Amino acid sequence: MAKLLSPLWVPIPNSRVQYEYGYGYRGELQLRVRCSSDEEKKKEKKRLSEQSSWEAKDAEGRDYLYRLGKEADNMNIAVGQRAGIIDSLFAGNFLGKDSDIVFDYRQKLTRSFQYLQGDYYIAPLFMDKVVCHIVKNYLAHLLNTKVPLILGIWGGKGQGKSFQTELIFQAMGIEPVIMSAGELESERAGEPGKLIRERYRTASQVVQNQGKMSCLMINDIDAGLGRFGNTQMTVNNQIVVGTLMNLSDNPTRVSVGQDWREADVTNRIPIIVTGNDFSTIYAPLIRDGRMDKFYWQPNHDDILNVVHRMYEKDGISRDEVERVVNTFPNQALDFYGALRSRTYDRSILKWIDDIGGVENFGNKLLKRRKDPSLPVFIPPEQTVDALLESGYSLLKEQQLIMETKLSKEYMKNIED
Repeated sequence: MAKLLSPLWVPIPNSRVQYEYGYGYRGELQLRVRCSSDEEKKKEKKRLSEQSSWEAKDAEGRDYLYRLGKEADNMNIAVGQRAGIIDSLFAGNFLGKDSDIVFDYRQKLTRSFQYLQGDYYIAPLFMDKVVCHIVKNYLAHLLNTKVPLILGIWGGKGQGKSFQTELIFQAMGIEPVIMSAGELESERAGEPGKLIRERYRTASQVVQNQGKMSCLMINDIDAGLGRFGNTQMTVNNQIVVGTLMNLSDNPTRVSVGQDWREADVTNRIPIIVTGNDFSTIYAPLIRDGRMDKFYWQPNHDDILNVVHRMYEKDGISRDEVERVVNTFPNQALDFYGALRSRTYDRSILKWIDDIGGVENFGNKLLKRRKDPSLPVFIPPEQTVDALLESGYSLLKEQQLIMETKLSKEYMKNIED
């Protein structure tokens, strides 16, 4: 049976058809008809190569490289600007080897603790809880038990929850990714939830690529997710809660928008959150299977050890520290740190007078490269009397805030 041939229109040199435009312009059109079969069309199609990946198809008949792109989570567009990735002719040899000179700093999401210099005290109970949670999560695949992914550390304000956790990270050599409650809201719906997943995968890459332990830490989570009175619940609050619940249930399968791939398995990363009142958070998130809760309230011995280590360099004995602590009971740990800061006020005012007064302070300080001669700042000598004086000053300010409520004077109809 003869095959039907499909017509193909091609130009020929001799056959001409004259036609006329509406403005009187005459032109010629060259046409010729030739019949060709479908087999000839297939032969005319050119391939880049017999083994070209650009034309490879997957099992579903779709473009293979396009599918890999949809499954990839790497959105790093700056990697092509790195020296050694592209030819030196294009990378240049000015302002360093990289065309993006702030690449290393902008891409650094993990936290290092070079600023934590000195000998600090970590409460044994606090350290045992945090260390146990981190180790359990890294050994979860070997343990025949359910291990909560999240550790919720909650308690009073200024009790050293975040600071002691960072000290433990430094002691264990952990390179964490730290977030704050301010990142849990955005003008774009879904952005904070995606950010949490990206930070979680970043911590996973630290484990995989650098061989270091990592952790995701969210400070003051109740300030971003808690419900206080008539505060509005936003879509982002719901998405963040759902994201943390999903991470707790599936810690090794985390997507940031790409299609799922069987080989895309994320390392299990422990999550630590801090807050003051977890009763304001969505209850299914803080249930026992997902979050291991730890209430931190330092006892009298813990406070003495922390404050004594704080004033040890100043020559304050443990008995003198105990006198200060007993003089101001029921205060948070940061109160005793503020005592030391308040004692610097007089020395700083004297140094400003030595530099020429407040009128010349800006010019003297900012233009010190031209005139490097600045008066030497002499730290004050720490004494118990000076610390007690600072403590009474801070205590007076606390009482004024609680007793003097100027908002009632300005708004007469305000309710208690």
